[in-house]
Amino acid sequence: MVRYIVNRMGQMLVILVLISLAVFLLLQMVPGDVAVALLGDAASPEDYQALRVKLGLDRPVFVQYLRWARNLLRGDFGTSLVSRYPVAHLYLQRLPSTIQLTLCGLLFAVVTAVPAGIFAALRHNSRADILIRGVATFGTAMPNFWLGLLLIYAFSLKLKWFTSSGIVPLSTSFLGWAGSMVLPALTIGLRFSSIVVRQTRSAFMKALSSDYVRTARAKGVAEFLVVARHVMKNALIPVITVVGLQLGRLFGGAVITEAIFQIPGIGNLMADAVFSRDLAVVLAGVMIAAIAVLTINLLVDIVYSIIDPRIRLTARKGSRP
Repeated sequence: MVRYIVNRMGQMLVILVLISLAVFLLLQMVPGDVAVALLGDAASPEDYQALRVKLGLDRPVFVQYLRWARNLLRGDFGTSLVSRYPVAHLYLQRLPSTIQLTLCGLLFAVVTAVPAGIFAALRHNSRADILIRGVATFGTAMPNFWLGLLLIYAFSLKLKWFTSSGIVPLSTSFLGWAGSMVLPALTIGLRFSSIVVRQTRSAFMKALSSDYVRTARAKGVAEFLVVARHVMKNALIPVITVVGLQLGRLFGGAVITEAIFQIPGIGNLMADAVFSRDLAVVLAGVMIAAIAVLTINLLVDIVYSIIDPRIRLTARKGSRP
């Protein structure tokens, strides 16, 4: 198992290098000039050239990338070209808001989706099952930005139950923080929960029709014990797969949700950096998101081995030379 994790971490390193190189090259092709964005249109050509030399933008692209990658290995994400603050400092300020939003969306999705999917599988083709599938289809088809605007209109402008923008610090008031997170969490979590509902229902229906479940029922085992002991462990494996894969998208979906609700997270920071061509901030954000997604996938694989020992044995055999 240890060798398997080491191999996966080596693969993660290669993927991170390829992602950083691809994003760095793509940002070089974005229209516009960093010097113009910083100095404005009134500066002289000499001022533009002096700023490019100062920032190292006059050097070849590959040299710029190697310098940035070398600093990254040292833990230096660079300095923002706009605010002149260290990039790591900017992300450390914004990251807590994004983590709170992502975790609230994940909590809403798991708490609602998994029980609903199990109930729909146990009541196959009933009215409740049809209703759950309908809500899941609606949530899958509804874009985040449109859902967020609808929630703001209904629950903030009309009913005035929740605030429409910003986030109350958790240290100030827990109830205020919870109230400010309801609408953003619903916006970011509804699509996620809809996908988890459908996967949970499908996985449990497949497990309920398996031979070992029929055998347990034939032996007179209570239905609750059949589900808890025999169905749950096998059906949760594909559900964990979906949760792990979608969690990365949930993290990325925070960009749009933060813009709608004016939450000071890394999504807003990256959006502003793209418009101002603040390359250091954009590159750091992409690398943070990539590391988060790859780490989540690795943790999902480790959880696999805990739930099903057969996966752990397969991983060991696959890692042997």
